[in-house]
Amino acid sequence: MTPVGKLRIGVLASGGGTDTQAIIDACEAGLIEGDVVVVVSNNSRAGVLERARRHGIPAHHLSSYHYSDDADLDRAFVELLRGCDVNLVALAGYMKKRGPAFLAAFPNRILNIHPALLPGLHGGEGKYGIRVHESVLAAGDEVTGVSIHLVDEEYDRGPVVARREVPVLPDDTPASLQQRVLAVEHEFYAAVLAAVERGEIDLDAVAAGEGPVNVDGV
Repeated sequence: MTPVGKLRIGVLASGGGTDTQAIIDACEAGLIEGDVVVVVSNNSRAGVLERARRHGIPAHHLSSYHYSDDADLDRAFVELLRGCDVNLVALAGYMKKRGPAFLAAFPNRILNIHPALLPGLHGGEGKYGIRVHESVLAAGDEVTGVSIHLVDEEYDRGPVVARREVPVLPDDTPASLQQRVLAVEHEFYAAVLAAVERGEIDLDAVAAGEGPVNVDGV
């Protein structure tokens, strides 16, 4: 096992940042031994940036607006995160795919959260936000959930670190299902990060194929 130790989390997000807020709150409450040390968004108007600033966390907009070449943008991300001594990257509603240089800079230390059970039909390119829950209901699934996975070159295809199931109710709409899954996301992401910090989840072992963690036990 290669322990991560006290977490210095760099969060990448594109939207309002409710998952990011849950991680910040868990750090401030001592549930996670660590801190969110930087928040980066590809959207200059994203609410997540203001959330970070309210907590005194450096918040940056970094996107193709600054670098038209993806490789240059990846290098800028790496420089920014390394400059903040980040040892774990948490994608929290970040909508862009990052490239090889970014992935190589943080091997087995980049996590993403997805609002359905992976692997499966409800992940991959174009499956985000309300579209995921529409897909679950269209498939007639009785169970959905939340998955946290390591990030690789493809959308939602990295090794799954942990999952938690959420029942689909007979009267669910995409919006109602989204809200119930989101509530689980907030608690679950923080719990998984805390388990990583404590050494209860070994990300290197997950990357080697020894995962995922118990769907309900984190």
